[in-house]
Amino acid sequence: MTDAAATLRIADLRQACSMLLDAAESRFGPHIPLSQFRVDHYWNIDLRAAFEMTPQPELAIDCGQSSDDLAELIGIMQRGPEDLLSLWHDLRHVSGLLRLLAYLDLPDTRETPGN
Repeated sequence: MTDAAATLRIADLRQACSMLLDAAESRFGPHIPLSQFRVDHYWNIDLRAAFEMTPQPELAIDCGQSSDDLAELIGIMQRGPEDLLSLWHDLRHVSGLLRLLAYLDLPDTRETPGN
């Protein structure tokens, strides 16, 4: 892997997220009523275990909750400029919601609008 390929450019990530969120909005609309899906709980693996390639990752699995992720997202949006953002915590909740969008777009998720 070249140095350029091994460098995460935040601008690239921002652009890709924008493109993907635009596509999700086009597919699902601007609001997704999560209560119509049975998607509140999901399996999650601890960040350290995931990236440090823990020998027994099954011991680091816990349960995430989409409704909690949504509540945290709303809390992030209500913070003022003086409020602290905790990247490890806040991104974990945002990534839970992004994973939910990926799940809803799976071809075999029959309850998903637009499939």
